[in-house]
Amino acid sequence: MERLKQSLRGGRQFLREGTKTCTGGGTGFIGTALTQLLKARGHEVTLVSRKPGPDRITWDELATSGLPRCDAAVNLAGENILNPLRRWNETFQKEVLSSRLETTQILARAINKAPQPPQAWVLVTGVAYYQPSLTVEYDEDSPGGDFDFFSNLVTKWEAAARLPGESTRQVVVRSGVVLGRGGGAIGHMLLPFRLGLGGPIGPGHQFFPWIHIRDLAGILTHAVEASHVQGVLNGVAPAPTTTNAEFAKAFGAALSRPAFIPLPSVVVQAVFGRERAVMLLEGQKVVPRRTLATGYQYSFPELGAALKEVVA
Repeated sequence: MERLKQSLRGGRQFLREGTKTCTGGGTGFIGTALTQLLKARGHEVTLVSRKPGPDRITWDELATSGLPRCDAAVNLAGENILNPLRRWNETFQKEVLSSRLETTQILARAINKAPQPPQAWVLVTGVAYYQPSLTVEYDEDSPGGDFDFFSNLVTKWEAAARLPGESTRQVVVRSGVVLGRGGGAIGHMLLPFRLGLGGPIGPGHQFFPWIHIRDLAGILTHAVEASHVQGVLNGVAPAPTTTNAEFAKAFGAALSRPAFIPLPSVVVQAVFGRERAVMLLEGQKVVPRRTLATGYQYSFPELGAALKEVVA
């Protein structure tokens, strides 16, 4: 099989079978789903991780020896911000920053120095770039990134990924809350909701931008394969905007359980800290305008179907 095959569909170029993709942070919840999809589509995947192993290189090896020959690079690495077992203090904040910025910088430098740089460079950040609001609707061209710790983090994160020149196509996917089996937000919520103890978080009227894990992996694969895709994409579902209370009701319905016991704001703030609790108690109305315009077709555009698949 030749290293890279390409096809033309409607005048657009797509990477196909034999594509070599290097993925940072590819062993986590999102990375595992992405790797499975890429391999199913004929990609050869090399993971960049802390531990060596088959089809892997370590971050230290990447920094010292450079990027292996690849057609695309993706970075998913980053410490879980909403880890309830970690206190929101200066030490953890530094870990959150360094786990994102340093890995992104290492990959970006390796791409920039590669004799044959990859054709695509894809980074996953978050919708925390946009300021929480009960009225404003955000698309990929909306302003943001300068009002709190998390929005500034996204700004620095995306800046760390930028490459000079145009030899490599650059894509940023700002992800919403990822729904899927065995991890992500559902992993923390499943037990109380199964016990009938679930409900909205805080007031419940805050927006809840979400995406099914299969669609986030699909958007990333689309960004890797389709040569016309570049710039910022919002990684959220195209369904009518969902509030936290509506999500809780739909999740309870998918499990055939009641879901009306709210989690008080004071409890959320006590567990996560006031600054971090904002991510749960406030939200943004985000739409994937440019994502849809690129031609990506969602597998789970509606919340009900997405949740039924997750809990099946």
